[in-house]
Amino acid sequence: IINDDWPGYSLDLFNYPTHYSGDLDCVIIPHGVIMDRTERLARNIMDDLGDHDIVVLCVLKGGYQFCADLVERIKALSRNSNHTIPMRVHFIRLRSYLNDQSTEDLHILGAEDLSFLAGKGIVGTGKTMETLLQHVKAFKPKMIKVAGLLVKRVQHSLASVPDYVGFEIPNRFVVGYALDYNEYFRDLNHICIISESGKKKYKV
Repeated sequence: IINDDWPGYSLDLFNYPTHYSGDLDCVIIPHGVIMDRTERLARNIMDDLGDHDIVVLCVLKGGYQFCADLVERIKALSRNSNHTIPMRVHFIRLRSYLNDQSTEDLHILGAEDLSFLAGKGIVGTGKTMETLLQHVKAFKPKMIKVAGLLVKRVQHSLASVPDYVGFEIPNRFVVGYALDYNEYFRDLNHICIISESGKKKYKV
């Protein structure tokens, strides 16, 4: 849990692309901490779902890095464990943000025919899951579990909490580790808080 008053780490302590100078306030989660937490989530998933046949639904674009790292760690654990998880990965794209505001207009691409999910266990990774979950349930999977790297504390939010959570963070707009602001900042390794000048610079 990252508290609301957590100031983050100074950018001077980390390497990051110089073309983002002035566009970031701070590093809120360093890359190494993300990797360590992702391995812990992989262990939890192995403990819960080992020996199940699962399909991983990766939500693009923001979820691809977390999904790739999580799947790699599950595979590594599976190779060195009595539990093994037969696993397939399928990609779905959701788009719900314009600049830093979530919109009502949610598009799902790649989810037209998910009939192969019938009877399988599902681990979804990414954000904006409520609409997607309703869509997936129509294909009658055996079970659905959601893994999310980040959960924001939002007042009066009715959104369900993922089964596997990496970090609970303040309600601030974050970028990096494949999370973008209008397609920028995906090339950051760390998760950072975007500055007001960064929002203005890349606003569409």
